[in-house]
Amino acid sequence: MNKDVLVRTARAMVAPGKGILAADESAGTIAKRFAAIGVDSTQVTRRDYRQFLFRAEEAMNRYISGVILFDETIRQTASDGTPVVKYIEAAGAIPGIKVA
Repeated sequence: MNKDVLVRTARAMVAPGKGILAADESAGTIAKRFAAIGVDSTQVTRRDYRQFLFRAEEAMNRYISGVILFDETIRQTASDGTPVVKYIEAAGAIPGIKVA
């Protein structure tokens, strides 16, 4: 990555009024969250939850500059076959992955 790209990316990530969404729950963590509301944690329910979250177009466009993703999520496709990452990019946010 050259310096100009890095600078543009950094500026986009700290855009005024926007923030980074930490959507990097592991399968175990999200299972606990789902259990608390009586939802089974399956690949489909996790996908549907993330799809719902990232398709909230107005909120994503207005408030989110970047999204930290878990390995499962960065590889996930929505129910229509679109990679979940494409919804994030379409909202003008920068997808990234949590590195352990």
